Amino acid sequence: MESGLGIISWIIFGALAGWVASLIAGTNREQGWLENIIVGIIGAFLGGFLFSPLTGRGTYFDWNVGGFVVAIIGAVVSLFILRLIRRA
Repeated sequence: MESGLGIISWIIFGALAGWVASLIAGTNREQGWLENIIVGIIGAFLGGFLFSPLTGRGTYFDWNVGGFVVAIIGAVVSLFILRLIRRA
């Protein structure tokens, strides 16, 4: 797995992906900016690891639309898992 993003870019990318995912999942009112960043970064990793075996291509996190969509999908999955953990 390669990354074309630095640490500041990871934070910005994670915040944007986490925020969009929270809007999709309907959890935007429940979480703050820090949780958006964490969920977005974890979602980018999760989405990349899920995307790579499904397509047979390597995982490369970069600022592009495809990477952003994969990060959002991973973040939505992360929010779903987080919601299940909170209910337990």
